[in-house]
Amino acid sequence: QVQLVESGGGLVQTGGSLRLSCAASGRTFSSYSMAWFRQAPGKEREFVAAITGSGDYTGYANSVKGRFTISRDNAENTVYLQLNSLKPEDTAVYYCAADRTYIPTMFEDEYDYWGQGTQVTVSS
Repeated sequence: QVQLVESGGGLVQTGGSLRLSCAASGRTFSSYSMAWFRQAPGKEREFVAAITGSGDYTGYANSVKGRFTISRDNAENTVYLQLNSLKPEDTAVYYCAADRTYIPTMFEDEYDYWGQGTQVTVSS
């Protein structure tokens, strides 16, 4: 069982930055691939970024590529999402998720554990 707790959301102006964190419980964190998803009001949840257990591979949605960076610190059982050059359309609740397989996917049904989410609001 893995518990995930996100933090770091908030209100920021267009062009600003935020760093989201997701702290995981458990002793086998490095065996899980991790991902960030987001859900905007009135929209379905969508994939944002993912990272392998060792951190050697990352993948991004086209809408955030070049602006967001996913990383992890396995010693701290934490995965991060650095959000730069934020736009109003990035406004959403951001969720982290854990998958027991090594290779992450962009499909939310593949993920076994989810956090409660953290709100990111970008003002224009």
